[in-house]
Amino acid sequence: MGEYKKYWWGLIAVLVITFTFLGWGGVEVYRTAPPIPDQYIDGNGKVLITEEDILDGQSAWQRTGGQQLGSVLGHGAYQAPDWTADWLHRELVAWLDIRSKELYGHDFATATDDQKAVLNAQLKKEYRGSNTNDKNQVVLSDTRIAAINEVTPYYIGLYGNEPSLQKSRENFAMKNNTLADLEDRQKLTNFFFWTTWMASTNRPGTDATYTNNWPHEPLIDNVPTSENIMWSIASVVFLIAGVGFLIWGWSFLRKEEDVKEITPDTDPLTKIALTPSQKALAKYGVLVMGLFVFQVFIGGFVAHYTVEGQEFYGIAVADYFPYSLVRTWHIQAALFWIATAFLMAGLYLTPLINGGKDPKYQKLGVDILWVALIIVVVGSFISQYFAIAGIMPAKYNFWFGHQGYEFIDLGRFWQILKWVGILFWLLLMTRGCLPAFKQPGDKNLLAIFFASVVCVGLFYGAGLFYGERTHLTIMEYWRWWVVHLWVEGFFEVFATVSLAFIFYNLGLVNKKIATGSAIASAALFMLGGVPGTFHHLYFSGTTTPVMAIGASFSALEVVPLVVLGYEGYEHWSMQRQAPWMDKLKWPIMCFVAVAFWNMLGAGVFGFMINPPVSLFYLQGLNTTAVHSHAALFGVYGFLAIGFVLLVMRYIRPDYVFSENLIKTGFWALNAGLVLMIVTSLLPIGIFQAHASMTEGLWYARSEGFLQQDFLQTLRWIRTFGDVVLITGAVCVALQVVKFAFAKPSHSNYQPENPVND
Repeated sequence: MGEYKKYWWGLIAVLVITFTFLGWGGVEVYRTAPPIPDQYIDGNGKVLITEEDILDGQSAWQRTGGQQLGSVLGHGAYQAPDWTADWLHRELVAWLDIRSKELYGHDFATATDDQKAVLNAQLKKEYRGSNTNDKNQVVLSDTRIAAINEVTPYYIGLYGNEPSLQKSRENFAMKNNTLADLEDRQKLTNFFFWTTWMASTNRPGTDATYTNNWPHEPLIDNVPTSENIMWSIASVVFLIAGVGFLIWGWSFLRKEEDVKEITPDTDPLTKIALTPSQKALAKYGVLVMGLFVFQVFIGGFVAHYTVEGQEFYGIAVADYFPYSLVRTWHIQAALFWIATAFLMAGLYLTPLINGGKDPKYQKLGVDILWVALIIVVVGSFISQYFAIAGIMPAKYNFWFGHQGYEFIDLGRFWQILKWVGILFWLLLMTRGCLPAFKQPGDKNLLAIFFASVVCVGLFYGAGLFYGERTHLTIMEYWRWWVVHLWVEGFFEVFATVSLAFIFYNLGLVNKKIATGSAIASAALFMLGGVPGTFHHLYFSGTTTPVMAIGASFSALEVVPLVVLGYEGYEHWSMQRQAPWMDKLKWPIMCFVAVAFWNMLGAGVFGFMINPPVSLFYLQGLNTTAVHSHAALFGVYGFLAIGFVLLVMRYIRPDYVFSENLIKTGFWALNAGLVLMIVTSLLPIGIFQAHASMTEGLWYARSEGFLQQDFLQTLRWIRTFGDVVLITGAVCVALQVVKFAFAKPSHSNYQPENPVND
């Protein structure tokens, strides 16, 4: 540890504390997960729904694409309804009408105010008090059974081919016969009903439902709890305090004399001969760009489905490439190309760490990993097509088809293969890093870099800790270990440490600054990032302590982002430190963009939806899409592009960037993302937020609300931003392809000045 002892002990303390919170919260999730009753019965003891029926329905839901077609408990796609909120409202309205006829002989709408008061009181009492008995059974009243029977045919017809619901399927971007088998559709309704039951039934001993009163539903007083308000206020206080302490520490603890570094006259990395494994990385760049271009084109296709739900400019395509499938491909392609770019960066650094030479058989390993990545991508995409098309037998779906969970959609078999590939990458990295530890000199920077590599390699495995029939709340806990902790946590640390390592090797910062900032940054990211995972679980069937941890620590995630303006300036100014840095201008500009979008997309738009009271109304709306696009592409996308451009620049040293091509690509990507957000996603999200706060989530996601003319217009307007972004993606991809395949020519050959050691 040496002179960095305080940094290391600080990081270790942060990891111990934060993973203690995450682990304790996980125990709480398992212990207090909402029950799946053994049976729902009527007053005479007749069995209506069993646990097996509910889990069978969950499996049927997964085969439809699950969270890629509407959402459940607020998690999923935004075009179709949130099925939990939608079913709940429909059932409540049906109950009121049925009960009003039983008591007064007319519909609820024609009841007097006094009659409505009586009915509303009975409604709330029945639904909020509908809990399990000592036999883990739930007794349903005749009125509620009648309401369920009235609602169920709608969903059976919607997921089938009921002609009267054809327009609804178009508005929801659903293909006809989403579930062709009638029995599967009936089981699906059991799963939807169970999610609404736990969203409307008080957790024993409390005045809040199992989902902390989510979704907003005035008919049964599903409104934010007092704990929700309290921890929302606390999160703002923690944010302000965290920013204050960060600025205080930044001002008093940072040593100015350590900041400056004498920049070398020539690029130090050009002194090191390229190894065979580094030269082999050009095909990684092509793979990254191929997936990137595919992802943005399919993203435009997905966006158009929100306007023409079953067609693409009049061409009927939903039966072949339905919304749930192409949205799956859109998200999975993004994760694949971003992860591949990060793997590429690590593999480029390995020979540098290993003294400028490849470990034995390193090139073979690089080639094998590239082929394996293609097999996983193509295999999982084809399998998802067969699953959603209904071609794949149901019993094979979870393992080979579609898991149904957003961001971890690929079948379990492909998920395991992907993890094996990541572990193989870890092995390739380890073979270069371990020998370097035996060399003399300070190894603290190498240690934090290697630690981040190990975490990236291992923590994807958390996604294997649930199965097809795992309780939805428990599954969400492990899913967010991957989506939040692995991606937003350890990838963030890996990227930060990799940049520090690269800038040190370029001679742009001294080793002390690079090492100290890397370890300190890791501690800051982990402090909020690890327990901040729980901010995704406020309303997934967890208890108040989970909400408290999530709200408190997710606020701290924003804290380090407030200084990213300074980091962006530092990156931008690097290109002016030496003439040779001009060749690295565009990778550096990508890292500047990362700092900007981290502040705006992850910071501003992230905190916009993070406090519990905010997310109570905004979960499942386009405001979430604003954050996800700005943070996932704006931060990790530009990081990935920056890594690819940087590596390609060094493994093709004879070439320079085509200024017009890369300049157009860079600014078009940024402009397209801005246009997508400010002209479409954010305005729609704001209108939805108002609807959710005044009427309820069911209305904000309803057909009647989203099909209003002005919202249709806003979705059409998004086309302009999409076209600009696609143009940028094509330009950047062409630049990388030129690097990978262009033949040497005297016009663009610019050798570095010889260096005398």
